[in-house]
Amino acid sequence: MPKSDRRLGKGLAALLGENLDAEPATSDASIPTNAVRSNPFQPRGEFDAERLAELADSIRQNGLLQPIVVRAVADGFEIVVGERRFRAIESLGWDSVPAIVRTLTDEQMLVVALVENLQRQDLSALEEARGYRQLMEEFGLTQEEVGRHVGRDRSTVANALRLLALPAPVLTLLASGQLSAGHGRALLMLPDAEARTRMAVEAVGEGWSVRETERRVRRGRPSRKRRPGKRSRETHDPFLRRAERELERGFGTQVQVRTRSDGGGEVVVRFHDSEDFLRLVELMGGEALAAELRE
Repeated sequence: MPKSDRRLGKGLAALLGENLDAEPATSDASIPTNAVRSNPFQPRGEFDAERLAELADSIRQNGLLQPIVVRAVADGFEIVVGERRFRAIESLGWDSVPAIVRTLTDEQMLVVALVENLQRQDLSALEEARGYRQLMEEFGLTQEEVGRHVGRDRSTVANALRLLALPAPVLTLLASGQLSAGHGRALLMLPDAEARTRMAVEAVGEGWSVRETERRVRRGRPSRKRRPGKRSRETHDPFLRRAERELERGFGTQVQVRTRSDGGGEVVVRFHDSEDFLRLVELMGGEALAAELRE
């Protein structure tokens, strides 16, 4: 199992119990289907109808091999784990469903829903980013704290959240699967929403790969002009150009490496507005400072 999956598994087990998967369907309760509500913190927005039909057919033939997990609320139960299984069961017309009842906070509900979907690779990059943002906004968590909750590095969380800076038309293309997260990160290197949208539409229309999109983005950006009176210069060294491209992918904005004849130099990281500046501050480890500046 990949390292990231092991970390995710430990995160889910810590919330729900190490032996959850091994518990039989009769371990806790059989609850009325009409008393079950969807998880209000479910990060996944789309459920594939064909895959749900296949799951329902499997449950019809083999029964429910693993119960859903719920928490009790005032008017019934909310799903913690097993949204797809429950929807399949609903389509079969079952009156009741085997369930394990857990006591969880709202924060734990969202974390568990995120981790479960990430383990199964069911979330799109956009849904993942929105889930992280929800954790931060509703529970006041930092990127590092979100990462600890879901078993991700802070940089992974930060890179996912960067996609949310894309304009609405581009987010629609990401949500529909016409563009990938890699396309989205490449488009972030463009200076404004209009340029990002225009190139996104062109990328979809022409069927560009991520690499081709990156190449077009670099070619389409405004030329970099050296400030007068500065001794530093743009480098044409292939290694440093590669470093620029890697830094641009990491920061989601233009990066310029300038060198001097004495071996020194500077790295220029551009930002487009105050919010973009704070995003860069967070990426560079200044989360506390960014939070203070936002207040």
